[in-house]
Amino acid sequence: MPETLRVGLLLFSNCMPAGLFAFADLLHAANQRTGRKLFEVHYVGLKAGPVECAHGVSLHAISLDSGELDALLIPGFWAESAIQVEETLATHPALVKALSTLGRRVQLWSYCTGVCLLAASGRLTRQAATVTWWLADAMQRRFTAVHWQSEQSCILNVRTATASGVSGYLPIAQKLIERRVSGDVFRDLTQLMVLPRPAIPHAAFQSASLMEQPGSLLRKLHTLIEQTAAEQLTVQALATRLGMSDRTLARKVRSETGQSVATYVRRIKLYQVSERLTLTSLPVTTISLELGFSSDANLRRMFKGLTGHTPAQYRQRYGRL
Repeated sequence: MPETLRVGLLLFSNCMPAGLFAFADLLHAANQRTGRKLFEVHYVGLKAGPVECAHGVSLHAISLDSGELDALLIPGFWAESAIQVEETLATHPALVKALSTLGRRVQLWSYCTGVCLLAASGRLTRQAATVTWWLADAMQRRFTAVHWQSEQSCILNVRTATASGVSGYLPIAQKLIERRVSGDVFRDLTQLMVLPRPAIPHAAFQSASLMEQPGSLLRKLHTLIEQTAAEQLTVQALATRLGMSDRTLARKVRSETGQSVATYVRRIKLYQVSERLTLTSLPVTTISLELGFSSDANLRRMFKGLTGHTPAQYRQRYGRL
């Protein structure tokens, strides 16, 4: 591996740049922390010039083939369904081709919906890969030669890396910094910088945040679950609040998540518990009362059943206080 790793951050129309900014900041911080130029970062695109990203952000890119890169990070793009992902792939044939013909020595890393671009290029063929949970079924049908392992949050191969969720850049950056420097340095950076917490979430809560819900129904349901006491969360009550029948809600949730309503509801409510455990020092009794569980014992039983950890064990492992 070269002394200075030249990393390209890929820009394309409507890509989401926030993760690229954070990734670049992490690598810059690693350089500062070690006093060495371990990483050199460049924004790259199909051709040199301004690129209109999502949310009205315009960034200047150098040409993808203008210089030797050691690695390329492919960000996600905004999509609320597998159909919209297919439409995006169809509008970027030149980008997909460029990825497929990029020099084999270049490491290719991708996260969130960006994994779909990498899969379309053929560079994940016969390799293990992961993808954002709501796209798992569609990607398994679309790219059958990829060894999908969607239950994993991040998978690193010799020349590729894939991670799920909008914060998927973080585990990729973590593994990169730990390999090039050390785990202690990465832990230093997490204490000095504002990073998603925990750095790598428990598998039970992958893509459980509101912003990672792929469609309007799930976002409405997610918000409703967070606002409702745990003991009042029934399929009938939720369906009524959403203006539909129990059967319709069950069918739509199953279609979008592959889970029953009860399973989805339990995961989101316990995600609220996990957030309070990692971000506050509140006792479990207070968390249970605030979130409307019938008892501390019920919260503890449900939480351990989902995560394999008691609340105290979870806070010790994932807490940031």
